[in-house]
Amino acid sequence: MKIGNVKINGHLFLAPMADVTNPAFRMLCKKHGAALTYSEMISADAVLHGNIRTANRGLSSEEEKPFAIQLFGNSAATIVNASSIIEERFCPDIIDLNFGCPAKVLVKDGSGSALLDFPEKIREIVSAVSGKVDAPVTAKIRVLHDMEKTLDIARVIEEAGAGAITVHGRTQAQQYAGKAEHEYARKIKNELSIPVIANGDISNGHSAKHVLEYTGCDALMVGRASMGNPHIFTEISHFLRTGEQLPTDECTQRLADFKEYVRLLELYGLEEYVDIRMHARWFTRGIKGGRHVRQGISGTREKKSIIRLMESLCAQLPSKATNNDFHGK
Repeated sequence: MKIGNVKINGHLFLAPMADVTNPAFRMLCKKHGAALTYSEMISADAVLHGNIRTANRGLSSEEEKPFAIQLFGNSAATIVNASSIIEERFCPDIIDLNFGCPAKVLVKDGSGSALLDFPEKIREIVSAVSGKVDAPVTAKIRVLHDMEKTLDIARVIEEAGAGAITVHGRTQAQQYAGKAEHEYARKIKNELSIPVIANGDISNGHSAKHVLEYTGCDALMVGRASMGNPHIFTEISHFLRTGEQLPTDECTQRLADFKEYVRLLELYGLEEYVDIRMHARWFTRGIKGGRHVRQGISGTREKKSIIRLMESLCAQLPSKATNNDFHGK
């Protein structure tokens, strides 16, 4: 598929997630088959103020391409200026605009999903950024309770010059509770001529296949299911290709991925910006005996100690246990 002039070889995208999709994690997901990766959402205001942590979020490498940077803000002028700086400094293949984040701090500031109540402001932002940068501009939205109003917003985004739209099938009020309603993505796909990406509850091969077939969307965006499990991209790709679940020694795979993640954090100089204990706990979720190990992880900041705890967890499990065997907490 293509977004603007950017060719993307695959249908599985890594969602932008705060405190998750740093350059090291994105690269790990790319190695496992993510066709397009997105930065953590970046504040347009912070870009203009030269915030160093914000700058780190835009770091990338040639190996990661194609790569998208997501911006949020509440002012067209601010977002336009920030997008220009971002493009010059980091050369992203795509610039994505956040109209979907339900976080209260963003909504209170009039950013993220708060902008869904102001379609003409969305039009102004998309149009202005599209006219300023060379990279294709895309948008990510949540849905409204009213289907027709949601469709109107999608039409506005396309008319304003966006090259693609991502639809998360939950409302702002739902946050991440309840079920994502992919009927919205299905109808938006039928309405628009630009690529449409479905997002929400893509957690395994079965859900990915169902959403792709039901919506007819061009791609899927995987979010929370990838946290601590970048291998999910390999697993979903295998299922979509063969219709079969990929047998995986889950604990051994998670351990190998965590070690590689630590290596990449060191390589990119990101260790001081990442809560390694929190991330390590994600890598043990869903594995039998993982709760005890997570308690141990909480008591140390040493990478070697964390790895030893994870190694001990894997050593206690049956050899060659597959992903079908992991239901513990």
